Amino acid sequence: MSAEIRTTVCIVGGGPAGMMLGFLLARAQIEVIVLEKHADFFRDFRGDTIHPSTLDIMDQLGLLDELLALPHQEVRGLGAQIGAATVRIADFRHVSARCRFIALMPQWDFLDFIARHGKIFPGFHLAMNTSATDLIYDDAGKIIGVKADTPHGSQTILAGLTIGADGRHSLVRDKSGLKVEDFGAPMDVLWFRLSRRADDRGQAFGRLDRGKMLIMIDRGDYWQCGYLIRKGDFDAIRERGIADFRSALLSLVPYVADRVREIRDWDDVKMLTVVVNRLSTWYRPGLLCIGDAAHAMSPIGGVGINLAVQDAVATANILAKTLLDATVCEADLRAVQRRREWPTKMTQGLQIFIQNRLIDRILGRDVPFAPPWPMKLLDRWPLLRRLPAQVVGIGFRPERVDSVTQPFRNATKRV
Repeated sequence: MSAEIRTTVCIVGGGPAGMMLGFLLARAQIEVIVLEKHADFFRDFRGDTIHPSTLDIMDQLGLLDELLALPHQEVRGLGAQIGAATVRIADFRHVSARCRFIALMPQWDFLDFIARHGKIFPGFHLAMNTSATDLIYDDAGKIIGVKADTPHGSQTILAGLTIGADGRHSLVRDKSGLKVEDFGAPMDVLWFRLSRRADDRGQAFGRLDRGKMLIMIDRGDYWQCGYLIRKGDFDAIRERGIADFRSALLSLVPYVADRVREIRDWDDVKMLTVVVNRLSTWYRPGLLCIGDAAHAMSPIGGVGINLAVQDAVATANILAKTLLDATVCEADLRAVQRRREWPTKMTQGLQIFIQNRLIDRILGRDVPFAPPWPMKLLDRWPLLRRLPAQVVGIGFRPERVDSVTQPFRNATKRV
């Protein structure tokens, strides 16, 4: 690669938002380069839930059947075991989507799938092992690209529009000076895996008892587990030792007693620091942030990947034609934020409510806990379970792909 290259759009970050946007723009015959700092997409313990709204997007693109041919599990309902009681919370069998289930699929498989189809289009360029290190400004203060470290040395990438899609610890966001509103979170999550057996109990969305909370996700031959802890408690938990941690797990899921020693030491446990925040303004001249770079989500509901994909679709819908004409302005970037800010606020507001009214009241308090009355109503009345399924599975403003049948046919105009 040369020391300086030019492109219409430079996307920093090869996660769900960046890869989907890169694919959609290339499909519209816009030249785009996606920068991914790692050598591959394999990251254990990242979000693996593909919700009905995202599956609808794949259907609109004509890729659904091929995607679902990849190994996955289908979840048509969510429940929780609270103490000795089991409650049913959500029923996806009636959501307003073609696929009335959540697909559990390793995120690296999903990203590889998008990358493979993106490469069909000549304008799609994926640069792996390439890390953005700084933003480039012109004399008027407009962002005109990024500086990056590549396997071949430093590189300057000049772009008509730079997209920050590099996650909750976004370098692009930090370098841009955009203001972040932090809403806090009372918990962090310890991720680990345990082998799964055919006779294990069916998946439960969560297990709660005497101040402890555990999520178990069926990944075929193993469970991906998330153990919630009060924020700031990880050092104290480590000091008590791995045996004490295993004992805490067994108090929630005693049937894995013969497998709990698969957690050999703390190297087998990864901590996810939970943050809930969003940018006050998602853009500035020459730059737009989307996905977790614009709004870091709580893991509650597993909706982060799906909001990221919806952001990408809205961004492509709103900006594709002006990118082709090289006429993108701040009003266009503002339109993306206006389109996606309301569903972001609604989703984060619901997550914050659950964090403060449920999780914060349970974690670390060694007292019996009974299902709260809303959960009892959901368990008792099947019709009520359709509402949380719609909120989790579809969201507050699902997007549709413009020009479903064929990409834009205009010639790409370099900026």
